[in-house]
Amino acid sequence: MSIPPHPQSSPGPYGQPGPYGQPGQPGPHGPYGQPGPHGAPQGWYPPPGASEKTNALAIVALVMSLACAIPLVPLVLGIVALSQIRNRGEKGKGLAIAAIVIHGATIAFYAIFVILGLTGNLDSAPEPKRDTSGQVTGSGSSQVNDIRTGDCFNMDDDLAGVQDKDGGQARRSVRIVPCGQPHKGEAYHVFNLEDGTYPGTEKVVAIAEEKCGGTKLTDYVGKDAKPAETVDVYYYYPQLSSWTFGDREVTCFLADSKGASTGSLRATGS
Repeated sequence: MSIPPHPQSSPGPYGQPGPYGQPGQPGPHGPYGQPGPHGAPQGWYPPPGASEKTNALAIVALVMSLACAIPLVPLVLGIVALSQIRNRGEKGKGLAIAAIVIHGATIAFYAIFVILGLTGNLDSAPEPKRDTSGQVTGSGSSQVNDIRTGDCFNMDDDLAGVQDKDGGQARRSVRIVPCGQPHKGEAYHVFNLEDGTYPGTEKVVAIAEEKCGGTKLTDYVGKDAKPAETVDVYYYYPQLSSWTFGDREVTCFLADSKGASTGSLRATGS
């Protein structure tokens, strides 16, 4: 009894081996068992040449930050540049970060300078000398908020500007002098406003006008005093910018529109 031979596998089309483990299946890195492009694994890659390009906004941001250009613009450009660099695969990350750091430091410097100016810490001139009673015996520069009742002082402000509702605190510094020396202003009443949110310029001016008049003025100059017609009431008051830093003080003072005068208008003054 003969045993028939095992049937041979039928060849695939065109003489190629058939399926089931034979060549012709897709490989893990590319079709038909071939590796992906350049032998790299599959995934998204930036287009050729993208990594060689430097982001234009990063360059502009750095240049503007070094030139102290329009405030905040270099900062914004630097942030936008970082986003573009991340999405496009471009160069220039270091430039964008440098622009942000440099301009941020510049803004911080000017902010500190403004704060010091508003608080009067930039004024290094000597303060006025006073005796044990507080009366000024030697002239010196001081802040408006350091003026005391009875102090005579000079200021760079135009009196018309001081009286204007937008100029009640035009200057932060004055030069306090003994009243026997020529001076423009003489303080006769100083008081503080209540804490809280800034009440607004109109409200502050209304309070100043009310409390700077009446008995406070007559008690200082005397009921029978007759100041010259050119002498008028003025006052320094806090504005929103100084209120933020704790300024609550209103200074009522007398001044002669004709110019500087000597001597005190106080009833007990000379």
